[in-house]
Amino acid sequence: MPFRNLLISLRLGFSYGTGFLSKLALAASLLLLNAGCSKQPAETPESQTDPRFVGSQQCASCHQNEYQIWRGSHHELAMQVASEATMLGDFSGVEFEYFDTTTSLFKRDGAFMVRTENAIGEPQEFEISHAFGVVPLQQYLVDFPDGRKQSLPFTWDARPEGDGGQRWYHLYPDEYVGPGDPLHWTAQYFTWNTACAECHSTNLKVGYDVDSDTFDTTFDEISVGCEACHGPGSLHQQQAEAKQFDDAFGLSVDLDDRSTSAWVMNPNSGIAERSEPNLRKQQPESCGRCHSRRGVLTENYEYGKSLSDTHRVSLLEENLYHADGRILDEVYVYGSFVQSAMYAAGVTCTDCHDPHSGELRAGPNPNDTCAQCHLPSKFAAVAHSGVDVGNCVDCHMPATTYMGVDDRRDHSFRIPGAGEAASHYGSAIAAGRSTNANDQLAAAVAKQEFPAIARATQLSLISPPAGAAEMDAINSSFGDQDPLVRIGALRALASVPAEIRGLSGSHLLRDSVRGVRVEAAFAFIEQRDLLPLEDARVYAGAIIEYRDSLMVTVSSPDSAVRLAELESHLGNSDSARRFYEHTLRLDPTFASAHHAFGLFLVRAQDHENALVHIRTAAELDPSNSRYAYVYGIAANSLGRSDEALRILNDAWIRFPDEFDIGYALATVLRDNMEIERATAVATELKSRFPSNPTAVALLQELSISE
Repeated sequence: MPFRNLLISLRLGFSYGTGFLSKLALAASLLLLNAGCSKQPAETPESQTDPRFVGSQQCASCHQNEYQIWRGSHHELAMQVASEATMLGDFSGVEFEYFDTTTSLFKRDGAFMVRTENAIGEPQEFEISHAFGVVPLQQYLVDFPDGRKQSLPFTWDARPEGDGGQRWYHLYPDEYVGPGDPLHWTAQYFTWNTACAECHSTNLKVGYDVDSDTFDTTFDEISVGCEACHGPGSLHQQQAEAKQFDDAFGLSVDLDDRSTSAWVMNPNSGIAERSEPNLRKQQPESCGRCHSRRGVLTENYEYGKSLSDTHRVSLLEENLYHADGRILDEVYVYGSFVQSAMYAAGVTCTDCHDPHSGELRAGPNPNDTCAQCHLPSKFAAVAHSGVDVGNCVDCHMPATTYMGVDDRRDHSFRIPGAGEAASHYGSAIAAGRSTNANDQLAAAVAKQEFPAIARATQLSLISPPAGAAEMDAINSSFGDQDPLVRIGALRALASVPAEIRGLSGSHLLRDSVRGVRVEAAFAFIEQRDLLPLEDARVYAGAIIEYRDSLMVTVSSPDSAVRLAELESHLGNSDSARRFYEHTLRLDPTFASAHHAFGLFLVRAQDHENALVHIRTAAELDPSNSRYAYVYGIAANSLGRSDEALRILNDAWIRFPDEFDIGYALATVLRDNMEIERATAVATELKSRFPSNPTAVALLQELSISE
């Protein structure tokens, strides 16, 4: 589900230097970029014979057993056309009260209907086109004329009545989410095309048009079919018909993580061990496409690649995970599983789950699944925990309830309380979230026994001013075998002063993983004219990948504002303005977009309109001290000193620890010849920041003026 805090604060600036050969290579490769386009390769005969999607029905002719197991699974029923057979909810004319609004759910001429509040707060009838999911809840989609499918917030609890189910409920029962709120059902975060569709259908093409803000979304199969996991099947089908298979059986990805290995019980530890190490781990990377919290880097998913090659995986971020890595928000398994000792030992998805039914391999009792690798005589005993064990998962995979009724189990398989230890990787993450803990974070990054996603998170938490010790940790992480760690290291560069940072890590512009190259393109955007020749030659390609990754999700304000910043950086002012305006059409309440657009307009010498957007940002997000500061400075620069003084004085009261605000207030008072008031502010500034030489110098200057 979407969450409220989806703000981006990307401040990009210009940096120029020498390095003639690098500039020459970069300039040549940026010619197409500055035109705002990328060259596409000509179609070849080979590309015309690329594998195509053929549909699960075609697979059934040879794989009848797997097909029958898949039928009725959550994957097959992920999305269905609305019909008497698929709709589980009560549409008998029931009414649902939500704060001061009434929603009616009924049928008319065989169609399933809802009468509810529309985008402008008026009651309107809508026809439901699709059912979304099955148990423990079922949601419903409404088609809009612009190609969007919007998910209703009124959800059917499909659990048995005895468990509290068979009822309608609202996803946000404790707060009124009305028109204009980004979480209203008609708004962007409830748009199926971008928020849900990739993981509830097969071979999705979003088909978003920026200029018209419309969708022409297509998919090859309405469900999560065979080819959603195995890739397009036409070559496999052709080879089967010819009775002649190549080494890959005509498939795009090999999901056999078990291969020739077996799990062999160690009688001493009571835990099974793989007879051969799992070096591939392809299943978590493939399943993680949907079973992870992530963003999309490319519309054309590439089967068999690292997840970081096609998606931007979320690290252990504060709004998603507890500091020790336990699940907090709905994060869909991958980020938890890759933290686990099981993952490190080579356990893969199908060791526990049947890939076609989605059910546990050993049956509905989870203890039977655990017993495959953990001797019950040792672990299903009172001696193990001191109490009657019950279900292993209740201790080692505690559940969190999402969307009101959906219990999801943590897949980090941790020992209860382990995250509280000072030696746990969560200790450094907790410190980094609350204060500057660079020493602790740098030391933790070096511990190879920590999971890669934890070390990547620790790197991303290094905060300014980072010094040589932190740079050593970052440099050592550039060569890590896990792309998440390399990505974390690139994010950490922003905290390092330019004189220490140099161009360390620029070789990652040539990394084998797209997600790393995209991160590097952003990390070195201010130093692109200083790059070594070898890196300068590939920089334009990395920027194109970065731009393309944002275009995939440009229907979201987050990506649109990033695109605007990118185009501004590249000198494409018209494109930048287009994407800023597009962002604010999508979400007029996006404070950071108003702020960024205001600064863009300042650079464009459009000062009056710049002030409008800078003011709007400060009003939309009064908790942001920087917005208030910039608003005061902008008003003063336009000669509105009275307005500037009011803004800065109010901000100084609200943000007493912000030196820049106090200094700006004192200097504006000085420039307005209000020396006594300026001296009072400067005195207070020196008292709050006694070691700051600028405060001392200002007070001395004012004493001379008096």
